[in-house]
Amino acid sequence: MKAMLFHRHGGLEVLEYKEIEEPQPGPGQVLVRLRAAALNRLDLWVRNGWPGIKLEYPHIPGADGAGEIAALGQGVTDWGVGSKVVINANLGCGKCPACIAGKDNLCSDWHLLGETRRGTYAEYVCVPQENIYPMPENFDPHVAAAAGLVFHTAWHSLVVRGQVRAGESVLVVGASGGVNTAYIQIAKLAGAIVYVVGSNADKLAVAEKLGADFLIDRSKEENWSRTVYQLTAKRGVDVVVDNVGTTFPFSFRAAAKGARILTVGNTGGAKFEIDNRFIFGKHLSIIGSSMGTRTDFSTVMELVFKGRLHPVIDSTYPLSQAHLAQERLEQNLQTGKLTLEISQ
Repeated sequence: MKAMLFHRHGGLEVLEYKEIEEPQPGPGQVLVRLRAAALNRLDLWVRNGWPGIKLEYPHIPGADGAGEIAALGQGVTDWGVGSKVVINANLGCGKCPACIAGKDNLCSDWHLLGETRRGTYAEYVCVPQENIYPMPENFDPHVAAAAGLVFHTAWHSLVVRGQVRAGESVLVVGASGGVNTAYIQIAKLAGAIVYVVGSNADKLAVAEKLGADFLIDRSKEENWSRTVYQLTAKRGVDVVVDNVGTTFPFSFRAAAKGARILTVGNTGGAKFEIDNRFIFGKHLSIIGSSMGTRTDFSTVMELVFKGRLHPVIDSTYPLSQAHLAQERLEQNLQTGKLTLEISQ
């Protein structure tokens, strides 16, 4: 099969489009013939590498994908060859107490497709049968792939962990990335008032189309936490979504007393200083999470299939040009998700 892969960490130059042996499904697994994959910033981090990461080389990036079942492993009886499916990248062991309790994203042997397991930048991928979800026959696989990881992540963070309620105010720091566009839509679906901080007018225009109520251009308003305070009559917001990390000082200031700060990442850097006085003085809760459960995945994908949630797709590249897609992502030129077309 054809795949975009790498044998060592590094820049875009390490990516190779090559022929590799087609995987075979083991017991309890299915082989998925991929038709679309979607990029995530995770793909760049894995390619660059970090101390302690262990990969099977050559490594194939990619967490998100959609297509149809090409083969069944031993013991798989609930699926048929040819069934249209979308992939849940959250890989739990299925045996530990967390998995048994339905909290598979807290698995003691947790993995993420495309991170420590070969992923979806390929014509085929093998995954456990529990990690596929039925996709409507005529549904666009690019839309399904683009939705998977980001809507799964945002739903678990905002609805399950953050317990957002109708009438609350939600501030999303970042206007047009895949996970933030998911947060905006889920917050609106929940009945929240949504404030968005973006880096420029073009990216804020995307947030506005998704239903954001208040737009703040940080290129014009550097101290955007003050702007949020003014817009909320000096009350602050109930929930802040901050996946940048280095912007936490602003997020703390923009938060109301008793607010929740939600985070699923740190695109601005992993280490930064915070002023603890805001945390105890405002009774703030910092709530982190990663991915979501299988129940979360089925819930949010059904909303996508019914057209109530819509991933924003920036552009699509052929699998052979995945390096160009990663370059666009690396340069922060995208608005929404980038997808890969995987054809025979």
